[in-house]
Amino acid sequence: MSAPPSYYKYHVFFCLNKRDNGEACCADHNAEGAFARCKSQVKAAGLNGPGKVRVNRAGCMDRCAAGPVAVVYPGETWYTYVDDKDIDEIVESHLKNGKVVERLLTPPHLGR
Repeated sequence: MSAPPSYYKYHVFFCLNKRDNGEACCADHNAEGAFARCKSQVKAAGLNGPGKVRVNRAGCMDRCAAGPVAVVYPGETWYTYVDDKDIDEIVESHLKNGKVVERLLTPPHLGR
């Protein structure tokens, strides 16, 4: 028996964690702005909603050394981004056209 179709085609989680002890964290790299940008771009492109794309906030995902990070499911595609252009490219290439943005992939060995 095969699995039922997913509620969302893509589910994107942005780490927005803020550390108060001085350790590296995604919040120090405008993660909130990137999250808002992604959510806005997805909505503007008509990609949001059931059967399409959902963009969510997340707490620490333990990939701090690569921060800021976002992960797209299915596929567990981890991205490290720098600016709005990177977010726009993820939306256009991955979320709209199904093509992973290779240059933004988080190195697999980078954790906390």
